[in-house]
Amino acid sequence: MVASVDLELKKAFIELQAKVTDTQNKVKLVDVQIEQLHRMKKHAHLTDTEIMTLVDETNMYEGVGRMFILQSKEVIHNQLLEKQKIAEENVRELEQKKSSLERSVKEAEDNILEMLTVQRTW
Repeated sequence: MVASVDLELKKAFIELQAKVTDTQNKVKLVDVQIEQLHRMKKHAHLTDTEIMTLVDETNMYEGVGRMFILQSKEVIHNQLLEKQKIAEENVRELEQKKSSLERSVKEAEDNILEMLTVQRTW
């Protein structure tokens, strides 16, 4: 009977360990995505800062695929602001996802510790 309980604990421990590893990998992926969004937002902000120094009547070219489209300064400015806003929203969503993943990891680690303490008492 002790062997079957020990086997069940070992199986549950392995499953929880796999879940923790998987969740930690997901957290790392979310961190990378957040960093990319921060870089994209900073790039858009710096570009916007530079184009705001130009005269209002300045026409600019926007890169679209393998071609360039003539746009006004206002259109480019609005696009860059929208890009920053979208990046900010995505960062918030990813931060929430990251916190829920970290809670999941914490719960799984707590379960592993609980199993180990139960196993030691036997």
